Amino acid sequence: MNAPGGAVHVRVVLADDQPLIRAGLRVLIDDTPGMAVVGEASDGAEAVGLVRQFRPDVVLMDIRMPGMDGIDATRRITAAGGATRVLVLTTFDDDEYVYGALRAGASGFLVKDMALEEILGAVRVVAAGDALLAPSVTRRLIAEFAGRPTPARPRPVLTGVTEREREVLTLVGRGLSNGEIAAELVVSVATAKAHVARLLTKLGARDRLQLVIAAYDAGLVAPQR
Repeated sequence: MNAPGGAVHVRVVLADDQPLIRAGLRVLIDDTPGMAVVGEASDGAEAVGLVRQFRPDVVLMDIRMPGMDGIDATRRITAAGGATRVLVLTTFDDDEYVYGALRAGASGFLVKDMALEEILGAVRVVAAGDALLAPSVTRRLIAEFAGRPTPARPRPVLTGVTEREREVLTLVGRGLSNGEIAAELVVSVATAKAHVARLLTKLGARDRLQLVIAAYDAGLVAPQR
């Protein structure tokens, strides 16, 4: 457990309808210095309420729950405009649900059978304000589902985005890091980072993952099959 009076930098809410999974995650997180679980929810509605009450840094959100599911809960949490990030808990057969979670504003994905250290690392990445794009499963899901057009929704117009920023957005959509973008465009990493920051502002994106979705939506990156 975290020592009494110890600094807690990452506050987490657990949302899963299986008590054993919540219990295991609580032990894992509470035993990690600098992290603490501040609330547990067995469905989406409880999760939304706990976010309003505790304003955590991260919600570990299951998708399939009774009543309000994880997708609806994620949409409500991100629409509120707070700083809380949602990290979705999924399994490989949840692919169709993950598409909905992407659209709802999730900042990343965890597969439930991941190693414990990978789960902790994912929580840290998302709490720091970045999106979890590194695991191959996440890139596969983004490529497969973010590229699917939403019915009756026109392709977005990238108003105010320069030609160089379109190039950067395309590379972000392909999953490249700032360093890889810098190498591709023969610019400094600082310049690549500045372009990404301007894209976040211009497109009203919460994080890098939403830029990936924007790149697919705008047709800059073709879905990988």
